[in-house]
Amino acid sequence: MSALELLMAGLLLAACLCLWRAWSGPTVADRTVSVDLLGILMVGFCALLTVETGKDLYMIVGLSWSLLSFVGSLTLAKHLEGKRFDD
Repeated sequence: MSALELLMAGLLLAACLCLWRAWSGPTVADRTVSVDLLGILMVGFCALLTVETGKDLYMIVGLSWSLLSFVGSLTLAKHLEGKRFDD
């Protein structure tokens, strides 16, 4: 088993734990953090795929995913504070 396969298995285990936390999280904050962490793990998967295949496409997808995850986290934080999106 190569090092990349071990890293992928570790990321997959962490993603499963994040999904479990999102499903069973007692509060909305727990679910928000787990979904945000899942987005970070997806960027890690994209980085490992870039290293494994040598194609830059996966890194572009990872960067796009991180930007969308950041905007989504900001939007959800504003919603949980009870503010409007244009405030």
